[in-house]
Amino acid sequence: MKDARAWMWSDAVDVLTRADRLHRQLFQLASSQSRRPNWEPPVDLVETDREVFALAALPGVDPKDIRVTIENGALVIAGERLLPPEFRTAEIHRLELPQGRFERTVPLPPGRYEVRQPSMQNGCLAIVLRKII
Repeated sequence: MKDARAWMWSDAVDVLTRADRLHRQLFQLASSQSRRPNWEPPVDLVETDREVFALAALPGVDPKDIRVTIENGALVIAGERLLPPEFRTAEIHRLELPQGRFERTVPLPPGRYEVRQPSMQNGCLAIVLRKII
């Protein structure tokens, strides 16, 4: 019985180690030549009578590195999260926040919209889309 527990524990640790390695590979830094997005931020979208609100989780992203557009009836949020300069020479023990280019396309409810000035609030990009009637 003791050997079975040791075997199961060893197997579980091995699975966790492989999962951690895959996670790191998934979010490894994209090469500077790659211009394709390598991650998508989560986005909430809610609608009122006059506006549509979008909230995108982008902690640590400089607002000047974010582009917000409306294309083909969808909200497009694109930009880049850059690794802080002090991290470039540091020994990284854990890197869970994705780095590099991101892009998220979210279909909008039917209608025409005007993008108001997006703002950062508590690590999230808040976007107000005014309905044009």
